[in-house]
Amino acid sequence: MKKSIIITSLLLCLQVNLFAQIQKVTLLNLKPSTFKKAEFDIKLIAEWVNPYLQEDVSLDMLITSPSGKKLLLPCYYENGKSGKMSLWKARFAPQESGTYRYTIKLFKSGKNVSTTKPAAFTAFQNNGKGFLHVKNNWIMQFDNGAPFRGIGENICWESRANDDSRFYKELHENPKYNYEYMLRSLADHGGNFYRTWICSWNLPLDWKSGINNNRYTNSDEYFNPSAIQRLERVMKLSDSLGVYTMLTLGPGAYLEKDGGNVKSAADFFVKPEAKARYKNRLRYIIARWGYNTCIANWELFNEIDNVQFGDKDNPIDASVIVKWHDEMSTYIKSIDPYKHPVTTSISHRDLAGLNSLSNIDINQKHIYKNTDIIPETIVKYETEFKKPYVIGEYGFEWDWSKNFDDFASDMDRDFKKGLWYGLFSPTPVLPMTWWWEYFDNRKTDVYIKKVRTIYDQMISAGEGNFKTVKVQTSNPGVRVMAVECGKKIFIYVLNNSSEKQDVIIFIPRPTTSPKVFDCEKGTYQTVQSTDKNIALKAIGQNAEIIIVAD
Repeated sequence: MKKSIIITSLLLCLQVNLFAQIQKVTLLNLKPSTFKKAEFDIKLIAEWVNPYLQEDVSLDMLITSPSGKKLLLPCYYENGKSGKMSLWKARFAPQESGTYRYTIKLFKSGKNVSTTKPAAFTAFQNNGKGFLHVKNNWIMQFDNGAPFRGIGENICWESRANDDSRFYKELHENPKYNYEYMLRSLADHGGNFYRTWICSWNLPLDWKSGINNNRYTNSDEYFNPSAIQRLERVMKLSDSLGVYTMLTLGPGAYLEKDGGNVKSAADFFVKPEAKARYKNRLRYIIARWGYNTCIANWELFNEIDNVQFGDKDNPIDASVIVKWHDEMSTYIKSIDPYKHPVTTSISHRDLAGLNSLSNIDINQKHIYKNTDIIPETIVKYETEFKKPYVIGEYGFEWDWSKNFDDFASDMDRDFKKGLWYGLFSPTPVLPMTWWWEYFDNRKTDVYIKKVRTIYDQMISAGEGNFKTVKVQTSNPGVRVMAVECGKKIFIYVLNNSSEKQDVIIFIPRPTTSPKVFDCEKGTYQTVQSTDKNIALKAIGQNAEIIIVAD
């Protein structure tokens, strides 16, 4: 009897291996280079129920870099049928030049059933900057050491088929507001960073129907082909324009009514089947798009506290949500060979423990109707939690039922002020305004060029080093912020009073012939200074100027 059981088991193993074999691996790039996609076609035969579920079938490339680093790269299913020849893909962006060695392993039900012989390829050095990583509270840094600060805005979705705005429905439905137009406009204005969403009406990766956007088609496929194609396009466009994205992944179509496997948001955070589904979604996204250097951050959730209080009478336990974030951020780090920084966001309610998670690299919140608290908020959170803090959304008004034209000048002024506050605060990404269509329509977003002028000088002067400097003013109605970059001190002056002001700025060291940049006109003038004092005459109401002192 025992011999019969052993023989049967051996036959089953042989049968599994017979129908689970990697047949051929082809590197499509003749000359792979650093920070560019090296793409592999992998042909194999395996049986599965769903090739997107790693608990069913999965494929990993195990890579040893030229310096000896061990990397795990998840691969993804492209096409083919169970039990027949199928095509899988590996997309890898080398971060070092030299010879890489690799093997590819096929797993069935979590067990390794086929492994390729060791192979190698050589990556040549190019002049790319590489992937972004957290350097400190002020900046991110590319693989090549170049400093980076994000300056831009939210461009969270393209125009919808049906918008629910009371006053701006026509504006928000205008097909002009697509990535091709908006990202080019952002780059033309000097922006280098934007935040965008995967959701039911934009890049609807795992939605099959109910998509409020004419750019996508309904599909019974596990991942929506039209969303895949659009996200491919967005990545290529971003890369060509030199703009970087905070990609908000969101929960996906997790509810049963949308094709998911749980009945509620509360179940999403605790049910094993929901967590397994989400990890498979993460795995696919990282396998397919993780090689893109234009992805600056993975953002797990938009305003997770609003999800927590979706049912205000029965909120989800914060500890459950925090535990989920810990698990998912840790999982991302285990399968992302490039170690993209991870973030998530709150609206206004902190969740105990969320800001302290070791694999959340950047903490984030959104501030509306209170832009003046941005500098203090950033410093407060960074002091307490010892990691960078970002204001992922801000604005004079959040209520889309109001007519913004009734207070358009306040909207514009708030837009400009928020950018300057960010530039002079220790944050790697300047605060990002909401209402991108509105500000494009008013041409307000052209103002990013003015901020970029000083941004570039700061980066150049200090080679990415920033230091907050305490300066004083003779007038309490004037707000002053200062940053030292190398041998230069940059001073932001805002007249918050209702009258013109004569102001003396007291700086920590003598300066000769400091230059004053008019933030509205974008022009410079030289002013006189006496020892450590800089005298400014008749600063207008709500006027902003930048002093550049050597």
